[in-house]
Amino acid sequence: MKNNLKKRSLWIGFGVTALFFLLIVRIFYIQIVDAKMLQEKARNLWDESMVLKPKRGTIYDRNNEPLAYNASAYSVIAVLSKNYENHVKDPLMTAQKLSPLLNIDQSTLYSMLTKKAYQVELKNGGRKIDKETADQIKKLNLPGIFLREETKRYYPNHSLAANMLGFVNYKIDEKTKSEIQVGAMGIELQYDQYLRGEPGEIKVKKDPKGYQLPDGQEYFKPAKDGNELVLTIDKTIQQYVENALDKAEAMYHPKKMMAIVANPKTGEILAMANRPTFDPNEYWKIQDYRNYITSYQFEPGSTFKIVTLAAAIQEGVFNPNEKYLSGSIHVPGGTIKDHNNGQGWGRISFLEGVQRSSNVAFVHLGYERLGKEKLFSYIRDFGFDQKTGIDLPGEMSGIMRDEMEARPIDVATMSFGQGVAVTPIQQVMAVSAVANGGHLMTPYIVKEIRDSKTHQVIFKNAPKEKGQVISEETARKTREVLEKVVEFDNRPGYIEGYHVAGKTGTAQIPNPNGKGYLKGKYIVSFIGFAPANDPKLLTYVVVEQPNVGDTPYFGSTIAAPIFKDIMQNSLRYLKVPMDTKTKTSNEELRHIELENFLNQSVSTIEKKLKVQGIIPIVIGDGKTILAQYPKAGNQLALGEHVYLITIPKEEIRIPDLRGKSLREAMEYCSALDISIKIVGSGFVREQSEAPNTLYTGQILELKLSDQAIENEPNVYVDSKKE
Repeated sequence: MKNNLKKRSLWIGFGVTALFFLLIVRIFYIQIVDAKMLQEKARNLWDESMVLKPKRGTIYDRNNEPLAYNASAYSVIAVLSKNYENHVKDPLMTAQKLSPLLNIDQSTLYSMLTKKAYQVELKNGGRKIDKETADQIKKLNLPGIFLREETKRYYPNHSLAANMLGFVNYKIDEKTKSEIQVGAMGIELQYDQYLRGEPGEIKVKKDPKGYQLPDGQEYFKPAKDGNELVLTIDKTIQQYVENALDKAEAMYHPKKMMAIVANPKTGEILAMANRPTFDPNEYWKIQDYRNYITSYQFEPGSTFKIVTLAAAIQEGVFNPNEKYLSGSIHVPGGTIKDHNNGQGWGRISFLEGVQRSSNVAFVHLGYERLGKEKLFSYIRDFGFDQKTGIDLPGEMSGIMRDEMEARPIDVATMSFGQGVAVTPIQQVMAVSAVANGGHLMTPYIVKEIRDSKTHQVIFKNAPKEKGQVISEETARKTREVLEKVVEFDNRPGYIEGYHVAGKTGTAQIPNPNGKGYLKGKYIVSFIGFAPANDPKLLTYVVVEQPNVGDTPYFGSTIAAPIFKDIMQNSLRYLKVPMDTKTKTSNEELRHIELENFLNQSVSTIEKKLKVQGIIPIVIGDGKTILAQYPKAGNQLALGEHVYLITIPKEEIRIPDLRGKSLREAMEYCSALDISIKIVGSGFVREQSEAPNTLYTGQILELKLSDQAIENEPNVYVDSKKE
């Protein structure tokens, strides 16, 4: 019995000793071997670090109209795993209901919803959708369909100025492991470092249940939002350009088109547009990422003759009254013919030769009188051998022949714009030098950069002159000749009430195989500025291969009408006084500078404006002015309108615009800050929203026709039902 007790005691003692030894080993392992790993786990449990995302800066036009900004968005997630109770139970029905909302083909959606995966994101149409679409999906109450709230870059005007604005891509930042927006084209890319901002960080201590401990904040670095950009672009002028190109595209279906509006005195770009274009809100559909204004190299044709003309006047070898024999001229290496198959117009003056765009006249001026050395020198001085320096990515330089290798025939053809390649922005800046008195300017898009919190200006752009390429007197004489070009014959680009200077261009397209030119295919263009004696605007329009069948086409028949549409609307919008001969100096003085009418009595301001000869239009029944259009500081001429808004922004309703002109409709919508899409020209015939509908940010589509509506019942079209 005693022996058994001893044995049991020994075994118990041995067991306790073994357990104690194992405990010591475990403690040693925890304290020494696993210490670092366990401490890290503890820190991960107690400490939490969160990345604070910055908000990408807003891009505004010159009048503080937003062109691109960050907004709330939602991505559609479909849970497919049957291990999760709320999963997609009927993929076909789900695809049928989501397809029209996400604009994704039903079969594509069905393929996504039948994948062997726990969950899928319904790209591309289901990524970063707007709140309106998200609300519609919520109402469907589809099993397994969830919405993840995110941030999206939103372009409220869709394709307006798209090639210039660019778009953003979304990628995961390797450092923060969070999604960030990265500029991928245009201004978004060029100024990405200013727009992006800097992420912040916050570190806190939490208990095992995940609640923050009292005084548990250890580190806080706030996110620094991206800066705001204010562009030189004017949204209204940009809209005129887009509308003009839309009409031309519908009529001619060209291979490509470009249009640009600039201030020739400063180099500010007021509008630029390309066709084809895209909607940056749907960047995944983009097929052509180029901005042709800055990257398209082409032979300009007769618009380049302006450079030769200015050089000839500067060198004193152009006499407008001197006569020459038109038709054809022989130079070593070939014969140059006028554009009417060498028939010419007999003996004509050099002025008429410029007006008729005679190639022979410019061979005399460029090849014979200026000579190779001087002609090449002026072409370089006007900036064609270098980039303009515009603040946009991907700019290309022109292509010039090597001066030493240029043959006589090369010099002769260069004098009238053949055998030399330019970009549209180069051509704009070269002709701007003629318009502004001889100064070659650097074009720019960004007017200023502002802090997004304080709105203080941290960088302000200013006109930059590269040099004086011709004298003021030469520039004046060149403008006078170009004005006579516009007034000649069928008067391409002529605008009633304004003196316009300009030049058409009809250029051949080089054969891709390097042999000669394509037969019957041309690039037509028109470049001009107004008023001719004191230019405020310069506009350049380029159209490549318009589809007009067998009908001959020229810059005067295709590009000049587009130019006229843009220039006429823009001059009137900017209140540029008409320079008619009948205008008196007293009439010129009858302009007033608008005061700030905010928070003042409607009746008082109405009386004051009527006395001054300005027509007030009151919107709403309030007694106090809450907003005004145009804003304070703008100049108005006698008989023009001022809109006085007396209702809060959230109560604004869709106006009845039927029967109004394009200008009246755009003014009214600008006053109420209503986004519009214009289809056609002339007078408003239809509108997509019924009058008096509450405005909640939707785009109002206006369909115009060339004649005002008379004795016809007003109609509106619900675009959602079309």
